[in-house]
Amino acid sequence: MKDSTKFYIDGQWVAPAEPQARTHDVVNPSTEEPVGRISLGTAADVDKAVAAARRAFESYSKTTREERLALLARVLAVYQKRFNDVVSTVSQEMGAPLWLSQSAQAALGLAHLGVAIEVLKAFPFEEVRGTTAVLHEPVGVVGMITPWNWPINQIMCKVAPALAAGCTMVLKPSEVAPLNALLVAEILDEAGVPPGVFNLVNGDGPGVGEAMAAHPGIDMMTFTGSTRAGIAVAKAAADTVKRVAQELGGKSANIVLDDANLETAVTQGVQAVLMNSGQSCNAPTRMFVPRAQQAQALAIAKAVADATRIADAMAEGMHMGPVASQAQFSKIQGLIQKGLDEGATLATGGPGRPDGMAKGFFVKPTVFGDVRNDMTIAREEIFGPVLVVIPYDTEEDAIRMANDTPYGLSGYVQSADLDRARRVAARLRTGMVHLNGAGPDFAAPFGGYKQSGNGREWGDYGFREFLEVKAVMGFEAKLVAA
Repeated sequence: MKDSTKFYIDGQWVAPAEPQARTHDVVNPSTEEPVGRISLGTAADVDKAVAAARRAFESYSKTTREERLALLARVLAVYQKRFNDVVSTVSQEMGAPLWLSQSAQAALGLAHLGVAIEVLKAFPFEEVRGTTAVLHEPVGVVGMITPWNWPINQIMCKVAPALAAGCTMVLKPSEVAPLNALLVAEILDEAGVPPGVFNLVNGDGPGVGEAMAAHPGIDMMTFTGSTRAGIAVAKAAADTVKRVAQELGGKSANIVLDDANLETAVTQGVQAVLMNSGQSCNAPTRMFVPRAQQAQALAIAKAVADATRIADAMAEGMHMGPVASQAQFSKIQGLIQKGLDEGATLATGGPGRPDGMAKGFFVKPTVFGDVRNDMTIAREEIFGPVLVVIPYDTEEDAIRMANDTPYGLSGYVQSADLDRARRVAARLRTGMVHLNGAGPDFAAPFGGYKQSGNGREWGDYGFREFLEVKAVMGFEAKLVAA
């Protein structure tokens, strides 16, 4: 078991401020055995980290574009060298299968670094409009709180643009999956990130997260996690009027129109829900199908779910791993039972572990049919491998129900007619829409409407979140007529 009880502050690994700091075991969800131990920090540790970040900001914010490009290139090189360490760490601490950790979980960290480099190369930090200059300057010290479901992805899509923009930062990763964040600290240290520019304090929400959000020395909070926790961060940040960027929960609709290839649309939809064991905020967990096609859609969905191999995250080959924790497992089991209690039709899956698995936080791939949009399983974010199929009568009906949710992160539309899919996409109140199985675009803005958050990540939109805008009037002299 890896003992990782120190924090990374001001370029050094330091012990917690409290001599008898609480510790927390990091549990492998495939085996339910500890794989690491961290310390849980306090407000005193946050104070030390913020002080270091504020000192470092004075010089780091003045670095040139070329200096930051060189630094990011070194970070990218060291990350590539440590890539396999990242892969195995993520799989062990949060249960992503090795194939997924390699192809997506760890790979996305590299993608965000690459995008940050490309954005920085061409970003217009100074624009002159008439006689006025519009300047883009680093926002300051950024507090970062990241989740356990796509841990290093969420860390790097914040850290990379913040470094590129000239900010300094304090990171609190999820205590459920913090070991990959310690690898990030090692990578940044080896790459020569100046002391104090990046700081890491492990801890929980009450002990560290709240102290960060309320801290007067932090200029901006960027948070990814549940809507409930995001609201708490925003409230704590309000007294200091700091910027808050949030990427929160989702209950994304997948509208299969009546002209779509049903086999392809349903198969892709189920696979998207089961990837990462359903633990993705943008997963298409509400599938809307024409009422006349529901029986066929459920048969296809059942076949895909039943064919899914389930295994330890460290097993080779394509399969679905466990969910990340006992708490998550229990929540999902309760919501599956709620679906049964409220009268949804269970097409496959259901409560309990898969057959033959007595240990580990494994959940049966579950598909419900005859779901009404007012049922609990259609309203709440389950965050597990559970798909709800909702029949509709008309296209208008499908759009209305798709928008009838407090969330608005992502949406999906399937149609043989691309123009029709575009028209439906335009009416969805979501920050993103995927047409006909289109995958993510790392240069496109990632974020949502309504209770799915505010602000955007990824690409130049995510880069701009870490910049203040200054107008300098009289920057250019007025032209005088001859």
